[in-house]
Amino acid sequence: MTKAIRKNKESEWFGYKRVKAEEKTRRVVGVFDSVADKYDLMNDLMSGGIHRLWKNRFVGLMHPRASRRLLDVAGGTGDIAFRYRARAGEDAKITVCDLNREMLKVGRDRAIDRGYLSGFEWVAGNAEKLPFDDNSFHLYSIAFGLRNVTHIDDALSEAYRVLKPGGQFFCLEFSHVKNAALRKIYDEYSFRVIPKIGEAVAKDRASYQYLVESIRQFPKQAELASRLEDAGFEKVKVINLSGGIAAIHIGIRL
Repeated sequence: MTKAIRKNKESEWFGYKRVKAEEKTRRVVGVFDSVADKYDLMNDLMSGGIHRLWKNRFVGLMHPRASRRLLDVAGGTGDIAFRYRARAGEDAKITVCDLNREMLKVGRDRAIDRGYLSGFEWVAGNAEKLPFDDNSFHLYSIAFGLRNVTHIDDALSEAYRVLKPGGQFFCLEFSHVKNAALRKIYDEYSFRVIPKIGEAVAKDRASYQYLVESIRQFPKQAELASRLEDAGFEKVKVINLSGGIAAIHIGIRL
């Protein structure tokens, strides 16, 4: 499968609905406008609360240090950034970039609530065309955001561009369950329960239905690893979490 075909395949699907690329981006913004103030609840529903443990492990793998500048993409509410800051210390330099301004507003407010008045930069931007110079960051992270990107390969190329030589890429994303029995249970829960809870709790069934569908449309673990290599990353590895319900992908720009 060529890179061009991969891009075309992704850009024309919003969940299970066929759309134009520009419409997909607009619709994704609409979803996260809707769920911004319930982001933690959304991930609790999608993962049964286990996302908090996944995120702790994800950040731990980065070996946070104040000397390592982090770019957290699609991380507007600050979940990853705050975990990194807690481990790296008050001198950490963290840039949070998100396409959605409502998500960024939630993150800035949470940072103030935590007393984080310095060390953070909040930037509105698209993962496919980042507003940063080449060779700017030691670490790039994206958690539960890559599956919402219209052209994944563009985002991976941009991640490679903004990382310094020796920099590391980290992606945490819902993925594909390996065990058939577990997959059946997970599918039943995802398609039958999550949209109903989204409707009852958040008054927004459609957004939660999209989020469930977007997981199934996301590349499988081996394919995403291959695409990281296509983007130039080396020493790519995959760590499955909870049987593949989620996965961490890591790559290095040498």
